[in-house]
Amino acid sequence: MSMNEFSLLIDLHRHQQRQGPGGVEETRRAISLTGLKPHKDLNMLDIGCGTGGQTLTLAESLDGHITAVDLFPEFLEELEARAGKAGLTNRISTLTASMDNLPFEKEVFDLIWSEGAIYLMGFEEGLKTWSRFLKPGGILAVSDIAWLTEKRPAELEEYWAKECPGVDTLDAKQGALVRQDYNPLGHFVLPEKCWIDHYYKPLQEHYDAFLDRQGHSQAARQLVEQDQQEYEMYLKYKKYYSYGFFVAKKM
Repeated sequence: MSMNEFSLLIDLHRHQQRQGPGGVEETRRAISLTGLKPHKDLNMLDIGCGTGGQTLTLAESLDGHITAVDLFPEFLEELEARAGKAGLTNRISTLTASMDNLPFEKEVFDLIWSEGAIYLMGFEEGLKTWSRFLKPGGILAVSDIAWLTEKRPAELEEYWAKECPGVDTLDAKQGALVRQDYNPLGHFVLPEKCWIDHYYKPLQEHYDAFLDRQGHSQAARQLVEQDQQEYEMYLKYKKYYSYGFFVAKKM
């Protein structure tokens, strides 16, 4: 991806509460599956945090400190501003870094969290790589796109083979957790509102302003068209796929 493409993605998404499907209720549901208690002083890591929709929910729900990591400093600036407004600045620190080259010591985190970002590394590779930073008995919570059925229409498979080659079934992802020495604690599927109400519709409301800022350039229009295509694909085939939220303990 070129620097111009990165800058367009940042400009389109930096004002969003979330950079992918999710929701406050779903983050809280995943927190409940961890079994972690609110009063415990936890060392937490949020990988691919974006502008921090889930980071703020974690900070409000669990006692401790969160290191929020993202590749784009512009997203982290938004997170810092939102944390300040919520009175959570002292519980969240930000770090600009790539998720495949994290600068942490081994086995220092009680909880590693990542919503909608692990696909960038590949699900199993992310599980393997991030495990080294998790204390024995520590908790991993990740959401990732997954097939809900054993068979899918060819058009859908071809689309996601290009956009996200690592899509697999919920059972396959559970199997990957076990292979990487995690004990699954529970999982659930994100509902439709997490896609439409919390992600696509807010994004669509910013298209006009985004295109105006970008002078309606061909590259900007193309990005909007790609997002619209993804939205239409979801509306057409939503019974076949969603995000799975997986919570597991390091063995």
